[in-house]
Amino acid sequence: MLRALLPRGYLFTVLGIAVGMAGLVSLGAMAERITRFIDGGDRFVLGQISVAGEGMGMGTGFTAGGLLPAARIAEIAHVPGVAAVQAQVMLPLSTTTSHFLTLTQELILGMDLSVPMPNRHYRALPVRAGRFLRPDDRRAVVVGADFAASRGLAVGGTLPLGSLPFTVIGVLDKTLTAPDRFAIVSIEDARDLWLRRDPLLVQVFGSGAGGLGRRDLNSGAAVGWAPGVDPDILARRIQAEVRGVNVTIPGELSRLLRTSTAFFSALLFGLGALGLVIGGLSLSNTVTAAVFERIRDFGIKRALGATDLQLLGEVLGEALRVSVGGCAGGMALALALGFSVDARVFREGQQLFLFSPRLLLFALGFALLLGTLAAGYATLRIARLSPAEAIRRGS
Repeated sequence: MLRALLPRGYLFTVLGIAVGMAGLVSLGAMAERITRFIDGGDRFVLGQISVAGEGMGMGTGFTAGGLLPAARIAEIAHVPGVAAVQAQVMLPLSTTTSHFLTLTQELILGMDLSVPMPNRHYRALPVRAGRFLRPDDRRAVVVGADFAASRGLAVGGTLPLGSLPFTVIGVLDKTLTAPDRFAIVSIEDARDLWLRRDPLLVQVFGSGAGGLGRRDLNSGAAVGWAPGVDPDILARRIQAEVRGVNVTIPGELSRLLRTSTAFFSALLFGLGALGLVIGGLSLSNTVTAAVFERIRDFGIKRALGATDLQLLGEVLGEALRVSVGGCAGGMALALALGFSVDARVFREGQQLFLFSPRLLLFALGFALLLGTLAAGYATLRIARLSPAEAIRRGS
């Protein structure tokens, strides 16, 4: 089957191209993974305005603030331009983990399920297995894809959080951003976990000091805006009209993320450039050398009356088949390498490669283009020689 598809004598040519294309596709898949991570984080933070109470408390996530009482949430909801406010409790899974801004930290997210998600880009988190939480769910948890993979969790399993057993009712589809590491519970369950972690809060809320109740036990809120409202302007309006809150400006947070990931962006560019150089040089040099190796055959055919156009058509046909074969082999090699590496690190909730359709289509188009150019260049060089000279050089 393979002999019928590939021209005779081109086996090592195909193998050489396959090695170069494997490098191109592998490096491209790593770059694609980094790109999706950065873009996903940017998309997530630009979809909502995050608000927290002043100060630093046990809450974590994008604002890492202190308590955000129910009265403050009500004030935010009445600010002109606000469409929805969802109270949240965001806690680090491990109390030894930093509370500062991060997209890779494992978090417990408690959501007020009576309010739809206000994030414009994530109206509903995609569920791969099971279902999402309902307002009456208790001691139930929906886990992100990486969170589930690192612990071998599946629907129906049990996840201990703060010494309390939670039943896994859903596993999210991979988003390649922050929710992949979330354990999402109802806000009432998150409040219970928070009280168990902080004895001081138990005393405050148990005694009713300052008129505080369980509804005031929020670490933050996600705010959505009405159509036509500028989120940055609305965020500053909330900051000016509601006292005692920390407000993140979506545009500023996006720029902060872009700045903090500048190294990854440079790495991405370097990976892409390196992949193109490795794959391009390997393919073009291999095809060109393979054509020149057959210079004697082409000289004989020209001596027997073959025209330059016929010769070019034959060489281009062979070059395209060789390029496609080498590219397919390189893709298969890269996929095997990537999937084997990801299989090892996936148990820790990591993913290093992303073989997207656009990457594979680009690699195929790149191979065809360079194969055609290399074969055309070599053929034109040979066509300038007389049949006798071509036969002599090939001897």
